[in-house]
Amino acid sequence: MRGTRNALASLVAIFAASALAFWLGGYATDVYRKMLIWVALALSYNFLFGIAGQVTFSHFAFAGIGAYAIVILAHKLALPFAVAFILAIVLCAVLAFIVALPSTRLEGFYLALATLAFSQLVLVVISEGGDLTGGTGGIANYRLPSVLGYAIRGPWYTILLVLLVAFTLWTLRRLDDSVFGRACRAIRDNSVAAAAMGVDVRRIKVLAFTLTSTLAGLAGIAYAYIDNVINPPVFGLENIFLLLFMIIIGGAGSHIGAIVGAVFLYLAPFVLEPIVGHGFLLVFGVLVVLTILFQPSGLAGLLNRRSVRVAT
Repeated sequence: MRGTRNALASLVAIFAASALAFWLGGYATDVYRKMLIWVALALSYNFLFGIAGQVTFSHFAFAGIGAYAIVILAHKLALPFAVAFILAIVLCAVLAFIVALPSTRLEGFYLALATLAFSQLVLVVISEGGDLTGGTGGIANYRLPSVLGYAIRGPWYTILLVLLVAFTLWTLRRLDDSVFGRACRAIRDNSVAAAAMGVDVRRIKVLAFTLTSTLAGLAGIAYAYIDNVINPPVFGLENIFLLLFMIIIGGAGSHIGAIVGAVFLYLAPFVLEPIVGHGFLLVFGVLVVLTILFQPSGLAGLLNRRSVRVAT
């Protein structure tokens, strides 16, 4: 019965989010689409950081790899879109696995530094890639090709992004509810105790890193066709830390918290920037400190406490 209610609630949420695609227009549609990409990235990063306990700064790098791979393969090399899409996903997965093998031997500060170095390396490669990557100016003037004879344009592409978020959330919830998810949480809480209980710590870490980074690559592929433009600054350091802020403020380890945090911090600059300019990042930093000190469970914790009060 509970499963049926959850499934029905999910369908209603997908329908409502899809309906917005036909109601919004122009600039609001662009904001909504990019917010959906942030939500998808926050969900996958929340699993890696909040559930698996890996403090990494490479998530946006894999989104960039996915975005550049699909554009280069499909539009520069003129491969069939289906082939280009599969190759882009495989490339993200393979690179994530290669990076995970040495980096997951590290923990905490050292893992963060290693993945940050990888992110900067990716940024240098796409910035200095010449004609292949478009250099610092990026790549523009391409369009999503027709799929099975149908052109996915306008509100239909927005609905595709809603389905991407739904797929990401469904995948991560299934993983979280599985033995794999429980092993990730055990390693996050105490890796030594988890190993003593028979958990293959390194294997679980590598799998968590690879799976979530591949989902980030999928979000990057979707991002590439929002404005039909990609450029290096989008995948830079500022957005990497913003993604971390979203998880902390939303509530690390909570799928709902990742969604709430992503929506809240993505929309906040539209209110704060006219008032404080680029100083809104400082405001975000203060919010993170206050959240850690006074509300470690984030906005999700506040929502849970309010629902308990209402129930009682």
